[in-house]
Amino acid sequence: MEALLPLAAFAFVSSITPGPNNIMLTSSGIWFGFMRSIPHMLGITVGFGVLLAICAAGIGSLVMAVPSIHVVLKVLGSGYLLYLAWKLCGMRFSQSEDDSARPVSFWAAAAFQFANPKAWVMAITGASAFLPLVQPVWLAIAIYCLVFCAINLPCVSVWAWGGAVLRRQLTQVFWRRVFTVVMVALTVYSALAIWL
Repeated sequence: MEALLPLAAFAFVSSITPGPNNIMLTSSGIWFGFMRSIPHMLGITVGFGVLLAICAAGIGSLVMAVPSIHVVLKVLGSGYLLYLAWKLCGMRFSQSEDDSARPVSFWAAAAFQFANPKAWVMAITGASAFLPLVQPVWLAIAIYCLVFCAINLPCVSVWAWGGAVLRRQLTQVFWRRVFTVVMVALTVYSALAIWL
């Protein structure tokens, strides 16, 4: 059990810190509230769990070792983030003002993990440094994924909850606009940071 503490600490620090998922969840909490953001949160954790298993099985290192695949992941990740920034620019604050707006779906959030460079780095680093030394290997991978996902879900939920709390504070049009500009800037920065 002591061997799981470093894994748990790594999972917490990497899951709670800002990144594309957490920025998107804060926006979702603001625009749609906490409850409507739950599929987005679950999609992140399930998709990331699958990515963790793939990386722990050794495929992640192979993917990152092939430069063309790495570039495709960067293009997809940054493209999706720029698309989200564009959508944020056009969103209105309440559903009554913009009925076409929808939160990110479970499946879209799960799929995004495979284009999210931060998720790849977390998964590969975690698998190479914190995979439990137990046999059989499938049990080690299962423990690794369960511990990471059990910590990841509450961490990402904090960001959606924070957005939902901010939603109540952003009642004036001026502050909603200021916040929208900040979120769009952070999302664009995340898209550009993928290439740094």
